[in-house]
Amino acid sequence: MATGIIIILLAGLVGWAAYRAVQKSKKGGGCCGTHEASLKRIPVDDRNKSHYPYKQILNIGGMTCENCAIRVENALNALPGTWAKVDISSKQATVLTKSEPDIKQIRQAVSAAGYVVIG
Repeated sequence: MATGIIIILLAGLVGWAAYRAVQKSKKGGGCCGTHEASLKRIPVDDRNKSHYPYKQILNIGGMTCENCAIRVENALNALPGTWAKVDISSKQATVLTKSEPDIKQIRQAVSAAGYVVIG
């Protein structure tokens, strides 16, 4: 009797684990989600680099994939007068601004996207 109950519990546990694995494979998971569709970059209206005399290179912590880089880039590009490009391999953001950069505002934008400026 006890052996039968243990077998039923184990079978239920294995079934539940299999169900969860299938659900996760369909939806993806984690910040990157293995099956998450690629995010779209928000284009910058003014793409004339001569309009952006200030340049900052920032080290960004917490990025693990291209979608992370796009999230950071989009957050920075949403700031007025800012044009950013993020490189996931170097984990750096190159931020061009039309006026003196507000580092506090830049850090807040990166933080709101779920990442951190290092240094």
